[in-house]
Amino acid sequence: MLRISSAFDAGNIRCLKLDDASDIVCEIEKDSNSDFYQWFYFRLSGAAGQNCTVRITNAAGAAYPNGWENYNTVASYDREHWFRVPTRYENGELIFSLQPEQDSVYFAYFAPYSMERHADLIAACQSSDRVSAEVIGQSLDGQDIDLLKISDPETPGADKLKLWVLARQHPGESMTEFWIEGFLDRLLDEDDPVAREILKRADFYVIPNMNPDGSRRGNLRVNAAGANLNREWENPTLERSPEVFYARRKMMEVGVDFSFDIHGDEGLPYNFIAGTHGIPSFDERLLNLLETFKEDYERANPDFQRVYGYPQNRPQQGNLTMCSNNTAETHNCLAMTLEMPFKDNADAPNELEGWSPSRSQALGYAAMDPIWRILDKLR
Repeated sequence: MLRISSAFDAGNIRCLKLDDASDIVCEIEKDSNSDFYQWFYFRLSGAAGQNCTVRITNAAGAAYPNGWENYNTVASYDREHWFRVPTRYENGELIFSLQPEQDSVYFAYFAPYSMERHADLIAACQSSDRVSAEVIGQSLDGQDIDLLKISDPETPGADKLKLWVLARQHPGESMTEFWIEGFLDRLLDEDDPVAREILKRADFYVIPNMNPDGSRRGNLRVNAAGANLNREWENPTLERSPEVFYARRKMMEVGVDFSFDIHGDEGLPYNFIAGTHGIPSFDERLLNLLETFKEDYERANPDFQRVYGYPQNRPQQGNLTMCSNNTAETHNCLAMTLEMPFKDNADAPNELEGWSPSRSQALGYAAMDPIWRILDKLR
């Protein structure tokens, strides 16, 4: 018997028609208290050997309909290994087809990163003597907001550089927490000389998931209250955006010399960085740091590129409600936003997997090299 379900961590779909495997009709549920939607994640069971076609009929109303162009859905049998399924966007519908090899198959917008996996990540990291794990506050749903401080226990010091890395303000951008895994894997490797030398002079403050409620609820862009966290940094409140309130308060307490905010982009099939060119204090020093970082990131991992990206903000036009802009202006530091694709890297496409968790992890792993290059110039 055919069945569709999404009553699990990060699940999102509404099934409208399931009489015939060749014409399964669904729609994506809206984010909590919001009109945003695009993230989907569901299980189709009882379909082994059948020619299945799924139509998502409300795709045209999604937050970023251009994200459907040249996009392929991801699928998995074991929720560990995800592969791309041929997908087309026509007449306002997202349509994808598969003949499942097993009794049940999972479909998603991108490979999900569950809150259970997040808990495993925090637990694994705290086994290192370089890590102290802190809960800086709770979300509206009562979930912990985890902060990992990574430092060299043999070289303590209050004057060390304070380097911040945040991910998943937008919960549907699950590739960002895979990026964090790769980043932490290298940072905690005691045999890695670059990580070792950086930690002699700097402490890292890492928030792997800024939006646990949106992650669990299956939202694309907002938290439980319907707040887009990356538009809450100028005046966050406990009632609407406690995640940002607590993170920003901790930044003010500790200080910030560097901030890297990790995101995913629905439309552009590239990895790129958005700078803070439009903030009032942007100057030649910040520009040189930004350009040096990008050049070295491209050398460290050619999946990163410097040709395609967002248009630069004009002087004085930077939106200070956004994390990187607000952090750079408040702390007079280099702050950047990394964007990764939901689709694929058009410069180096992978037909089977597209942009994937493993490539996200590799890009996170490589970030240590450009950080090392600019370390002496951050303060």
